[in-house]
Amino acid sequence: MQPVSKLERRVVNAAEQALQRQRSVSALDVLTGMGWLPPGQVTDWRQGRAPHLEQIAAVSADRIADALDFFRRWVDGRGLRPSEVEYLSATRDRRPLRFTAGGEASVELAYRTHWMAADLPEKQRERLTARQSKPPDLVVVQPVRALACAGCGQAEDGMRLMEDAGPICLACADLDHLEFLPAGDAAMTRRAKQFSRLSAVVVRFSRSRRRHERQGLLVEAAAIEQAEQLCLSDEEARARRRERDRVRRESADVTFQQRLAEQIGQLFPGCPPQRAEAISRHTGERGSGRVGRSAAGRDLDPDAVTRAVVASVRHEDTAYDELLMAGVPREEARERIRTEIDKVLERWRHPAG
Repeated sequence: MQPVSKLERRVVNAAEQALQRQRSVSALDVLTGMGWLPPGQVTDWRQGRAPHLEQIAAVSADRIADALDFFRRWVDGRGLRPSEVEYLSATRDRRPLRFTAGGEASVELAYRTHWMAADLPEKQRERLTARQSKPPDLVVVQPVRALACAGCGQAEDGMRLMEDAGPICLACADLDHLEFLPAGDAAMTRRAKQFSRLSAVVVRFSRSRRRHERQGLLVEAAAIEQAEQLCLSDEEARARRRERDRVRRESADVTFQQRLAEQIGQLFPGCPPQRAEAISRHTGERGSGRVGRSAAGRDLDPDAVTRAVVASVRHEDTAYDELLMAGVPREEARERIRTEIDKVLERWRHPAG
């Protein structure tokens, strides 16, 4: 029996976690769970801002091919049932998304195939496939600077629908009759979208977080009025539910951070308990976008936990931040302090005595 490689272990771990979490698993789930596809850039790809998935991956196409070979081998041994899912872009034409640069039919099909538990009831399997194949929301961008419309040529700082020909203003996109509903009230947003025959998600690029962030919705005016009336009628009940949800989230966060600190202690027995707790609080903070809030981090994947510890050591136990402040390029600064990080990790992995 051949020994299992580190890559195969990572692939199997990501696949098992995805299958347990959602009763289905795909190549995209595996690559995302391994951290090879940054979620923010996957969103860009889904919204048509990247030509294919391989372009946004953090590793080479050959490395991805190796991982997918291990994934197919794992699928063959689990007796899972295949279901082909449509991947459509969040553009007006709803064109199919591409996964690879070459676009080979068999490889594209492998990406579109979702594998489901064999004991999943047929109706549930159909619902799951239908939900996964649902076309994504149209996406409109609030530009950080004025952009000329590729249709009418007008240059202004209004919202734009991004298409292959360039940014399109709302008038040219036939969306100028919609009204902007700012984010902030989940019930209002959900109901307005439900009542509107046409809608689009509005996003804006955050320079600090280097990703597009949701700002609100474009919906029909009548849908906003209907949503407002319904929200006024059940405000008290929703307030009670929000309070229950808040308490439940806080309890879940505390439990997760305790488990994360315990995992750090198992991987790095020499790490001081107070430090492990501090790392788990920092990386597991809700809404932070840090490693602990990723899918792999929430599943306590050893690689994700190790990345969180490395990040803490980099900032707390080396001169990395000072080097950045002195103008040293990021990659060069990381190279300079690499040996210091390795020493701390080795000491924590194998404490003396």
